[in-house]
Amino acid sequence: MKAQLKSLLFLLFLSAAIHGNTQTINPALLKGSWKAAWITLPGESLKDYGVYYFRKSINVKDKPASFIVHVSADNRYKLYVNQTLVSLGPARGDTYYWNYETVDLAPYLKPGTNIIAAQVWNEGDYRPEAQISLQTGFIMQGDSEAEAIINTNKTWKGIRSQAYKPLTGIGFHPYYVAGPGERIDMNQGIDNWDSASFDDSNWKNAIKIDNGNPKGTVNAFGWMLVPSSIPAVELTTQRIPVIRKAEGISVPKAFPAAKTPVTIPANTTVTLLLDQTFLTNAYVSLNFSKGKNAGISLSYAEAMFTKLNPNGEWAKGNRDEVEGHIFAGRKDSIISNGSVGQSFTTLAFRTYRYIQLQVKTGSEPLIIDDLYGTFTGYPFQLNAKLQGTPEMQKMLDIGWRTARLCAWETYTDCPYYEQLQYVGDTRIQALVSYYNSGDDRLVRNAINLMDHSRLAEGVTLSRHPSFSPQIISTFSLWYIGMLHDYWMYRPDSNFVQSKLQGVEDILAFFGRYQQTGGSLKNTPYWNFADWVGGKGWDFGAAPVSTNGSSALLDLQLLWAFQQASQMEAKLGIPIMAELYKAKAYALKGSIQQKYWVDSKQLYSDVEDQQLFSQHTNSLAILTGMVTGDKAHALAQKLMTDSTLTQCTIYFKYYLHQALIKAGFGDEYMNWLDIWRSNIKMGLTTWAEISDLEHNRSDCHAWGASPNIEFYRTVLGIDSYAPGFSEVKIEPHLGNLKVVSGEIPHPNGRIVVKYQQGKEKLNVDITLPQNLPGIFIWNSQKHTIKPGKNVFFIKNTPKT
Repeated sequence: MKAQLKSLLFLLFLSAAIHGNTQTINPALLKGSWKAAWITLPGESLKDYGVYYFRKSINVKDKPASFIVHVSADNRYKLYVNQTLVSLGPARGDTYYWNYETVDLAPYLKPGTNIIAAQVWNEGDYRPEAQISLQTGFIMQGDSEAEAIINTNKTWKGIRSQAYKPLTGIGFHPYYVAGPGERIDMNQGIDNWDSASFDDSNWKNAIKIDNGNPKGTVNAFGWMLVPSSIPAVELTTQRIPVIRKAEGISVPKAFPAAKTPVTIPANTTVTLLLDQTFLTNAYVSLNFSKGKNAGISLSYAEAMFTKLNPNGEWAKGNRDEVEGHIFAGRKDSIISNGSVGQSFTTLAFRTYRYIQLQVKTGSEPLIIDDLYGTFTGYPFQLNAKLQGTPEMQKMLDIGWRTARLCAWETYTDCPYYEQLQYVGDTRIQALVSYYNSGDDRLVRNAINLMDHSRLAEGVTLSRHPSFSPQIISTFSLWYIGMLHDYWMYRPDSNFVQSKLQGVEDILAFFGRYQQTGGSLKNTPYWNFADWVGGKGWDFGAAPVSTNGSSALLDLQLLWAFQQASQMEAKLGIPIMAELYKAKAYALKGSIQQKYWVDSKQLYSDVEDQQLFSQHTNSLAILTGMVTGDKAHALAQKLMTDSTLTQCTIYFKYYLHQALIKAGFGDEYMNWLDIWRSNIKMGLTTWAEISDLEHNRSDCHAWGASPNIEFYRTVLGIDSYAPGFSEVKIEPHLGNLKVVSGEIPHPNGRIVVKYQQGKEKLNVDITLPQNLPGIFIWNSQKHTIKPGKNVFFIKNTPKT
């Protein structure tokens, strides 16, 4: 286990070096069986929890210029070359698309003897919900004959570690499916197992359990291998800056912000509360010495808990406060073997702001040599800028952190509790990625996974990958919206075109539940819309009439028909475009007849016209049920009628889009109270729901919509044609006098600067090459061209 410490010294180098999909792949490995085999160990259960070590010694005469290998495992692996970590994986998928990473080992090889080693673990029935699995296995294939010596076969040796056991539970009882903690007895650990000097003579020779079969080949029955389409995750050392409490010991002031030894005397119990000061995802490393049979636990929490609320649930208060609060969270437990230089690093990352370190020593003192994290996440780079107000910058920073923590090998709803890629969340996360980074690889990966998840009925799963299938019918409709977003913002029409069959299948599924006139009736599965508790809402699902119809579902279907018609008209089958257009027209008439309440000038949620929500009326504006002055009046009600069921932080994305479409974009900065409340409560990421004392996730990127709207609404930058081939810039500055910023575009950067005076608006816009567009102010359109555009407009009151 000492090798874990050494491996993490190379993290900054690895972040740049292990980008599997930047390497070339031998075409023969994409269409024929590999010479490498899937291997495991004889006499071991292949489906139960277990941590395994595999290794092979190879000799090279000279340091090679390249040494490309392809590697995968079930469930997961960490690959080392000469005790240096070189790859983590495989990127999550399913057995029909089982990812492998491509890695060049040459930088880590040396003339003479080299040890290639892998730590492979299967968490069995304790695995995260997002982890699909067949059985314990490991595979490595050399790219060519030059690397064939590395192919996995019976010449590899391995052993199961007896040190590891799963540690379940997080101290309270929400829906938690992100995997177990680790219980490790260092007395049974295997030190330096990946070193050249290690004696592996008592290890077993590996056995073959399957061929390595690329997807589409004749014998691809088990893991259908595909190259990972995403880069390696980021790994960056992250110190923990603050200790908030120390019970049972006086701690040096430098600890844990700097590497500082802390000696815990014999027969002592110590509790330390460490504060990262912001939420993070990190592999946690603890280095320690001596303390024979001392017990050590590391527990992780997003926030401290204040009390049980009236429903008997744990509740959170201000996230900065710890005095008088209760700690509960996921835990790792370690028993020291008493030697010098012991090292523990978590197999999987942990999500935390607070870490509680507890130590109970026996007859020998224990020395904490160091404790730190290694941040991990999809390697997004922030390529957008905004110069506005300090509050705007703070919100952007929090939103970007939230987006980063909810993006790893897939997008995730939350990193602490679930780590599942839900369609409804991911649509908003994808737009954050376009506007803030410009990197769309994780978006394509998400769309592919969602498309792969479709059932024979036509509907997608609500989340994928997921070991347990869950269907949220409405999320299939958001999938169509997400694909439409991709079509508008990325110049990748072939990719969108390849997904149109899936769109047709989804709409065919809903077609089976449409009645005369197009309205849906008794749509099956979970019709989740938003986590609200208004009358008629059931576990997040919008109200349904006694006859099984729902305005919100009908409106969402209407929007999907409109978006599908647009994509089919340009990329698909013209007759399908006309069919969807006709279906949308009919459904629009039914919605108007069934749900419009003239006396209230609102759309009702149900046919008896007794329930009303911001949700339904927002979608009515977004789908064009009302336009012009009528849309303006309806939007006014959305902002002022407190009797309407209110949107939470998630659905405010759609509410705000509706208000902007109806002409209220200049008021956008007035709609951010829930985000301001998050900040006041000490959150460093956006919470899942608007009840900030909840015991659920403090990190849900479906709430990061200001990271879209500060650029799309305030600065006004938006796609104006498929592929972002044209730009529309329509700023909504409100009371801002001076504001500027930029976003990434497929052709380069879009940069804008505005200075708003009493008499004129000064405009400075730079567009990348081959990007024309329009600028809109006071409903007047002005042509803008690639390159620099500088002009001013008379600043008359907006109409």
